[in-house]
Amino acid sequence: MLLGHEKISFLYLPTPLERLHNLSKDLGINLYIKRDDLTPLAMGGNKLRKLEYLLADAKKQGATMLLTVGGAQTNHGRLTCAVARKYGMKGAIVCIDEYPGELSANLLLDSMMGCDVWLRKADPTGQKSESQLFAETVAEITAHYEAQGEKVYYIPIGGSNELGILGYYECAQELTKQADKMGLINGSNPNNFPRVVTTVGSMGTYMGLFTGILLENLPLRLTGIGISPKPNGLSAYAKDYFDRVCAFYHLDPSRTEDVTAQSFDLTDKYDRGAYNNPCKEVREAMYTMAEREALILDPCYTGKCFAGLEEMVKTCEIAQGETVIFLHTGGAPGINTPFHRIEIEKERKRFIHVLD
Repeated sequence: MLLGHEKISFLYLPTPLERLHNLSKDLGINLYIKRDDLTPLAMGGNKLRKLEYLLADAKKQGATMLLTVGGAQTNHGRLTCAVARKYGMKGAIVCIDEYPGELSANLLLDSMMGCDVWLRKADPTGQKSESQLFAETVAEITAHYEAQGEKVYYIPIGGSNELGILGYYECAQELTKQADKMGLINGSNPNNFPRVVTTVGSMGTYMGLFTGILLENLPLRLTGIGISPKPNGLSAYAKDYFDRVCAFYHLDPSRTEDVTAQSFDLTDKYDRGAYNNPCKEVREAMYTMAEREALILDPCYTGKCFAGLEEMVKTCEIAQGETVIFLHTGGAPGINTPFHRIEIEKERKRFIHVLD
């Protein structure tokens, strides 16, 4: 039990913490990677840590079905459906997005698991926001399933609500133990603590790590690299989320009252202006990781985050010799999203040689 909440354990923990020897040499830092891409079920990923707690809550409420939201190629949607199927439930995803023209990447995996994906286009007039369309469509689809006798448990985008943060609160504790055992924690000077770098989308992973580090007084630093713009900026979004977490868990104000928007080490300098957009710099970072360490990143989250990490090293935002732990959150099916795959094919076709 964590902060008064149970989970249903289906992960094999801890996930590995590995040193990236080649990239450490290339970048001049001590670079490690936390392999949350190796979690089980439907090709894995970070959302499964959150779903251990969300599933327990759904089962407690007697739900027969998990319903979530996201883009057409949502990783979280795939893993929500995976957990639903593993535990004898139905799963479905509501998307405000275009059909990509083919059944590939996460959509293909969703269909293989027999889970419904409901796609609705954005309002062409602009009169209805994405959030309005999500709310209306979720209500419509929920009613559809309830009429069939299902009890629907709704999970927000990315599993990023107050309960969902517990997965990475727990991960912060796990990672600290691993880092200490590997000799990465030296002394009590916070400036010398290992820096954990994570992608920031719906922010549940970052917020879980932040809350765990704060409340457990863990010897880690945390940097979040945004992968999509937020209307009022990442820091304001984080402060609002943290305030909701504090209220939900009735956290001791003496431990949390000094947290301001400036307490969050977040950057939006590397989001490339949009969510899940094809970017040459991101693909180049993906190729670097693949060529130097044989690890596959995705173009939406981890590729964009690692591209940002590389630039932070070049601009000395990350110092030479610093110990950095890059959190691999999974997402590899995304490389088969048509608009990403086409660009990768153009750039890497030169490595394919057809003999007569």
